[in-house]
Amino acid sequence: MTVRRCLPWPDPVLRRKAAPVDAITDEIRTIWDDMIDTMEAMPGVGLAAPQIGVGLRLAVVDASEARGQALRMANPEILHASAVLRAHDEASPNLPGVHARVERPRAVTVRFLNEAGALEEREMVGLWATSVQHQIDHLDGRMFFDRLSRVKRDMLLRRAGKQR
Repeated sequence: MTVRRCLPWPDPVLRRKAAPVDAITDEIRTIWDDMIDTMEAMPGVGLAAPQIGVGLRLAVVDASEARGQALRMANPEILHASAVLRAHDEASPNLPGVHARVERPRAVTVRFLNEAGALEEREMVGLWATSVQHQIDHLDGRMFFDRLSRVKRDMLLRRAGKQR
């Protein structure tokens, strides 16, 4: 297991839609393990494979208080999202030093391939739901700041540029 380097914004990999995973293999499990190590080193509550330069639809999420409860997901997709929104400060290791308040559905139902290769559906609420939505955005080539108004997004990117 290894802590991997997160790609710096604006690396083009961060804007590409990740490729689906056909099967859960030992290679996929190793990538997940590295992603968890990288997420814990940040520390963070989630990570998507494109953030470390892997163009596959893989994500990990651990919003547990005790940690060590990381959920490994391949090809995650949102089946249902609540109408009730929840605002949370979001950030990314790909654009360190900046964050923004983003509103997302408070609860989601997600379908994904789990580490055993079985299709699983899970309801997530609160920070778990926010994180999985954030990771799916990464898998689709979107960043958290894409959910901001143009003015707020431009201000955030200027601030990030000054910090580099």
